[in-house]
Order: sequence, then structure tokens, then C-alpha cells
Amino acid sequence: MDLVVGVADMKVSNKPGDMLVTYSLGSCIGLALYDPVVKVGGLLHYMLPESTLDGNKAKKNLSMFGDTGIPLLFKETYKLGAKKNRLKIIVVGGAQILDQNGLFNIGKRNHTILRKMFWKNNVMIDFEDVGGNVNRTLKLKVENGSVWLKVSGVGTKKIC
Repeated sequence: MDLVVGVADMKVSNKPGDMLVTYSLGSCIGLALYDPVVKVGGLLHYMLPESTLDGNKAKKNLSMFGDTGIPLLFKETYKLGAKKNRLKIIVVGGAQILDQNGLFNIGKRNHTILRKMFWKNNVMIDFEDVGGNVNRTLKLKVENGSVWLKVSGVGTKKIC
């Protein structure tokens, strides 16, 4: 069953039949986690780097921001038995789509907050496809951790 992860959304599953999918990652970041031992997968689609940009929205939806959504995703996978040292970690998005002149650099800022948090917590990324000016779609199959990446104008490829 496809579980669609919308913008500012997150889903975690340990059901073998589930496929986690998020569409149209532009400046947003898609972060996928998978623990192959307990077969737990999680997918986050966050749109802004820091919750301090809008405290009220952050309280209502932790998944909207990188600094609140990323820790939440890890915690939710841990609740289903995942362990940090076993996680396969995929990061995509962070493009410059509607900001061609780089005025706001949301994509870059979204990626930077993730990299800072990962560095601070000794988290290594297994696959990353960020930047540019294309939209991406990310799919994670919970049964075996297979991941597919679709890049606009390029096509779909299995990345793990």
C-alpha cells in the first residue's frame, strides 16, 4: 500500500506491504531512514530549515521544519525497534526551483541544517542527491529497504 508523505509530513512503518512515497521535492528535503534488521522505514518531507521562522506553525507541525522534523523521524523509527547504527540514510531535494536568483536559498539552507545536525550527532548518509533545479520523487519499500529516485527530465532509478 502506498503511504503518501505530503509536504511538511512524515510517515513511519514496519508493515512489509507499505511503500513510503513523497512527490515533488523541490527546495524541500526528503529524508528516508531504513533499518534492515527490524524492517522499519521512515520518510520525512520538510520544507523549511528552522522552526524559529514560525514558532506557531512549528508547534502545530514538527514535520514542517528540519530542526524539529529530523529528530522526530529518528525517534519514531526507534519506537518501532530501529537502531541508529543500522540505519540506511537517504537524502534528496534541496533544489533551487522558484528562487532562480538565489535570493532565499531555501534548498541550500534546508540541506545545511540537515548536514549540521548529522555532523553533530555522528550520522552518516548512504546516498544523497541534492541541489540543482529539478524536482524529485522518492520511494521506499518497507519490506526490503529498496529505494527509487525519480528526477524530472532524467527518469527513475533504483538507488538501493
